[in-house]
Amino acid sequence: MNKQISLKHLVPVFMSFYIMGFVDLVGVATGYIKQDFNLSDSMAQLLPSMVFIWFALVSIPTGIFQDRNGKRKTVTLAMVITGIGLIIPFIHYSYATAVIGFVILGIGNTILQVSANPLLIDISSKESKAANLSLSQFVKAIASMVGPLLVAGLARYTGNWKLIFPIYAAISVLIAFWLSSVKIEESKSDKEPATLKSVLQLFKVKYIVVMILSVFFMVGFDVAINTNIANFLSTRFAINLDTASIGISVYFAALMTGRFAGAFLLRKLNVINFLIVSTIITLAGLAGIIAINNLTLSWIMIFITGLGFSNIFPIIYTIAIEKRPEYSNEISGLIILAVCGGAVIPPIMGLISDSFGVTQSLFVLVGCILYVSYSAYYASKN
Repeated sequence: MNKQISLKHLVPVFMSFYIMGFVDLVGVATGYIKQDFNLSDSMAQLLPSMVFIWFALVSIPTGIFQDRNGKRKTVTLAMVITGIGLIIPFIHYSYATAVIGFVILGIGNTILQVSANPLLIDISSKESKAANLSLSQFVKAIASMVGPLLVAGLARYTGNWKLIFPIYAAISVLIAFWLSSVKIEESKSDKEPATLKSVLQLFKVKYIVVMILSVFFMVGFDVAINTNIANFLSTRFAINLDTASIGISVYFAALMTGRFAGAFLLRKLNVINFLIVSTIITLAGLAGIIAINNLTLSWIMIFITGLGFSNIFPIIYTIAIEKRPEYSNEISGLIILAVCGGAVIPPIMGLISDSFGVTQSLFVLVGCILYVSYSAYYASKN
């Protein structure tokens, strides 16, 4: 197909990644909902679970659906579903409607993650695929960063933090209509429409399996370092949690910096070589975190770790899809299914931390990146 890139096509697709970042609203909203309804920790933590459980349940069916109905239609549907999920807790605010709203938000976000990535690949040239995916993650990160600030601002200046729901719902629906009005030429293959059998057959392709497992471990790494780095710093250096939480901000700043730089560098450099260097930098940063006993240097090592890690997902996604482009919808579903690694790796770290210490638990992160390094080596040989 013609790969002449037009802003008319790129901008609404990139905006769908901004909508994708709305799911991180659940983090700040959980605190407010817990306070508003005087919930226990277990009841409050049910809310984020209601969002992320759908990665395991909806990803493969979404891949099959979009293979039959098209990526643009699927992305549009996902944003409308996201808008519906966001407006429900505003129309009637209760714990039950918050759960229902977050369930629908989670379903919409899962569908969006499965469909938006291959749609962006379709409108990107061969040389810019990884770069555009990296830029899309940067756009998503902006939404994740701005969300809590908007909620805090609304709470302070209007006294109603829940106004974030109709604002985000309106943006979701408007972007959905914008994208639906743009004609996009999607890649098509001559194969039969996707089925569950055709998805499962991809497990016979070792290259695809290696890359899917790589996504499992990299997402596990990302979630685990986010949720454990503050505890590690407070334990290691005997500082309060507020100060230790600076480490999380440093990590996110590194991710955004790296993704912004990757949007340019990946247009010029070999993606496999870039992936190998990225894993080496990440491992070097982790080694520094484990070995160095100085708070300032630890923050620097956290930044180096995030910088190295920042572009690994878009590269792995791109090379997985390019291996079997005719199965892009099915592979995308499997890749987003692997996001459930974020629910598996952190508890393992917690168990090791309880049994052997918080520093020893960081070796779980090392193991994750070592597997990603293996997948980079495997890709370079295949």
